[in-house]
Amino acid sequence: MLREVTANRYVQPLRSGGSVPGVVEADDLGTYVVKFTGAAQGHKALVAEVIVGELARALGLRFPELVLVRFDPAIAAAEPHQEVRELHSASAGVNLGMDYLPGARDLTPEIARVFPVDPLEAGRIVWLDALTVNVDRTVHSSNLMVWPTFGTAPPRLWLIDHGAALVFHHRWDTTAPGRAYDFRHHALGQYGPDVRAADAELAPRVTEELLRGIVAEVPDAWLAEDAGFATPDDVRDAYVAYLLARVRLSAEWLPTDFPTREELAAEQAARAARTQAGRPDWLKWVPDLHGGPGTEEDGAVRPR
Repeated sequence: MLREVTANRYVQPLRSGGSVPGVVEADDLGTYVVKFTGAAQGHKALVAEVIVGELARALGLRFPELVLVRFDPAIAAAEPHQEVRELHSASAGVNLGMDYLPGARDLTPEIARVFPVDPLEAGRIVWLDALTVNVDRTVHSSNLMVWPTFGTAPPRLWLIDHGAALVFHHRWDTTAPGRAYDFRHHALGQYGPDVRAADAELAPRVTEELLRGIVAEVPDAWLAEDAGFATPDDVRDAYVAYLLARVRLSAEWLPTDFPTREELAAEQAARAARTQAGRPDWLKWVPDLHGGPGTEEDGAVRPR
């Protein structure tokens, strides 16, 4: 089961994501990024974090340790932003923490151009994302960290943030476990991921016993509100049944068509041109949040 710790010092909020997680220090002397139960994404995002994160670890992928963090909003009373304080007030009790990776850097498109990733490692990550229907690991939002970035140890890829995975549990569409999804713009697609080798290696390891052990780590309180199920254990059974059915149908959803770096660059340039064409001159420096003109990724420079 996940270890439980108590937060005893609030360090800072992280505003890079919509859920506004916070960095805390705990009574085990560890530092954690906490995702709060009171966030707008709700408990299902935390359930996805546990199931996909623990599955990644079980399959040998690098993912920081998860812990249950008991949080008292009083330790963050000095937080100056009212909306963050309200989030804390709504999150008293047990929340989800992920071991903090000091100095880690996002795998941005710029870093990806020079950071080597083995095709099999890329294939394993893409395979996991396809199995768990993680729609939030794209070239524009990789949710991959490069760590460590100092010392003599070689930098490695670490997975983070799986709250957007398991999309089927928002409507419990149990009729289509073999459904394919568009992974052409996966963050690691440009590395030529060997998903067939990953499927041969990983699929046999996703057993009912493994999945039942993982879903048992999700607190009952985070499952109790799922409509259509009588008990938290019924919800756990549904996750196990769906993921087992999906892994057995991997031939139907296995992603194999990935654009090259040159094709991605051409698509991005075409999108940037379309966006620029519809703007007056004085607006052409405004950033496109999806990677269009005006972003550092495109090399645009704001007027001074």
